[in-house]
Amino acid sequence: MNALVTPDLGGPAQPLLKVSSLVKHFPVKGPLGKKAVVRAVDNISFTVQKGETLGVVGESGCGKSTTARVLMQLITQDRGELIFDAAEVNSHQLPLRDFRRQVQMVFQDSYSSLNPRLTIEQSIAFGPRVHGLSPAVALARARELLAKVGLEPVRFAGRYPHELSGGQRQRVNIARALALEPRLVVLDEAVSALDKSVEAQVLNLLLDLKKSLDLTYVFISHDLHVVRYMSDRILVMYLGEVVEIGPAEALFTRAAHPYTRALLSSMPSMDPAQRTLASPLTGDPPSPIDPPSGCRFHTRCPHAEAACRISKPLLFPTGEHHEAACLMSIPSSGHSRSPRGDQSMRHTP
Repeated sequence: MNALVTPDLGGPAQPLLKVSSLVKHFPVKGPLGKKAVVRAVDNISFTVQKGETLGVVGESGCGKSTTARVLMQLITQDRGELIFDAAEVNSHQLPLRDFRRQVQMVFQDSYSSLNPRLTIEQSIAFGPRVHGLSPAVALARARELLAKVGLEPVRFAGRYPHELSGGQRQRVNIARALALEPRLVVLDEAVSALDKSVEAQVLNLLLDLKKSLDLTYVFISHDLHVVRYMSDRILVMYLGEVVEIGPAEALFTRAAHPYTRALLSSMPSMDPAQRTLASPLTGDPPSPIDPPSGCRFHTRCPHAEAACRISKPLLFPTGEHHEAACLMSIPSSGHSRSPRGDQSMRHTP
């Protein structure tokens, strides 16, 4: 299975994926028929290191899935740059066809992701055939991948999607994503539709495949327990922006942004003595068509002050490889809880 392997062009120190100032707005009709835009992804930047799992969390509507689809170039960004292994995506350096061979995605709905008219082996072999492999080689690869994801080829290769359970279909989708030997796999709520016993099996399968195939993951989920189990670093999104990013354990034990702390407080506990008695967040997220000025979280933040309505905080270091976009973390930001010091303010009025 080496016919499609792409060499590592950037070297070990180069991030596999670098996202710079990414913007994706969707035009809609506003009040009285005026033109408006939904600010689904609004000027976000981050990197994905080679061999890591970057978890992405946030409430529904925060921009997680839109970010995933832009990363896959299923939809194109309005502004911003994607650099994959030192080459700009969708340019002469890295044409879209070559990029998509190295980056694959596993979607949430395991059934609608598969063509009901194709057998399982035909679905998995379709991508390699499009990229130039012969039908015999592509089918052989499909059967090999079925075995790798725990489905016996003799039993499952000739079946159709409706003959499989949800967990089995998701294993097929994982095999299909791996058919082109990608280096980066984007998993968008890939286990959220599965029951817990099957979910655990698929998560362990993903970890085994990551190790054996030297993969890099972007793992998007609303389940914080799962994200903590899978991720090396975690990125937190709110209303189209990145509000915190850092190592998984640091973020879970020393969260710096009030929104992240509210998300962590909402996690269900198995201990009856630690039940959540009050909602950690009140109110609905503001409209992404007309987001609040300053810090977008200030309308729901228990620590909001006048400065939060005026100044827009950018990501600021709060620890080793840990950043948060909160005025309480930025020295001399104007918030009463901000640290004092002579460091430059990293916020914009």
